Formats: sequence, structure tokens, C-alpha cells
Amino acid sequence: MIELLEEVSRLHFPKPPATPAQIEAFEQRVGWRLDPDLRAFYLHCDGANLFDRINPEFAFHPLAEIRRARVVMLQDDTDKSGSASWYSVCEVQDSNYILLDVSQQTDGCYPIRDGYREGFPDPVYCAQITGSFSEFLGGALRSNGRWFWLKDLQEE
Repeated sequence: MIELLEEVSRLHFPKPPATPAQIEAFEQRVGWRLDPDLRAFYLHCDGANLFDRINPEFAFHPLAEIRRARVVMLQDDTDKSGSASWYSVCEVQDSNYILLDVSQQTDGCYPIRDGYREGFPDPVYCAQITGSFSEFLGGALRSNGRWFWLKDLQEE
């Protein structure tokens, strides 16, 4: 994770770090704790834009902007609009999102899902794309701005 964060700082557009107090306030607001990858990211930068400062291919939200995906995508916070455990952590092109699934953890990390707007909230169309935030961030940094996970999903 350290190498990924160094690359974000060196080649992209990070925001200033979140403070421990901001992280605590965030965790109180949402009712779950950041996993180690997310905690490291937000202590390093409270959000970041990758590849372009103004029109980024990946715009990782600051803590204050992380919301339930169903609220962000459908403006409704009821179960008919999707899982209460999916949170938008990054906006990608065409008003699509990258979602954190806080309903489960593997090796202490939350998985990442594709927040495909046209298929939301169907889990078939919003499939898991990586097992952790660091895996997703690494893929994004190597992607040259492309949606690196689509090829893998199409092959499944």
C-alpha cells in the first residue's frame, strides 16, 4: 500500500490527508470502521483524482462525501433501492461509481464492486471486481485511465 500511495502523490492529484478526528467522525456517521487499506489511504490523502485534476478518470471521494450507493445513484435510502452496505467511494466517467461492500470482509478488507449505473442495484451488474481497496487502487494506477476490470468481468 505504501508504494501505491507514493505513486498517487508523485503522479496524480491527492487532496490533503484526513485527520484522525475526521476519520473518527466518519466512522461514527456511517457505523462501520475503515479497513487497513482505506485507513492508510485517508491518512495519506482525503480523496484523490487520478490522471487529470479537472476531469479525472477516477475521483476518489473525500470522507465527507462517502455515502450509501443507493442514495448517490438513486436518491433513495430504502431497501428497494439497493443494499444498505454498499458505499460509493469513487466516481468514474459517465456517472458510474466504484462501490465498497461493507457487508463482508476477507482478510480484514472490504471488497470493491462495479457501480454500473444502468445495472444498479442488481448484484449481477454490480459485480465484485477486487477483494480489497489496495487491489483496486493498484489496478486503477496501472490502467492508464481505463476501466481495467471490465475485461475480467466479461470473461466470467
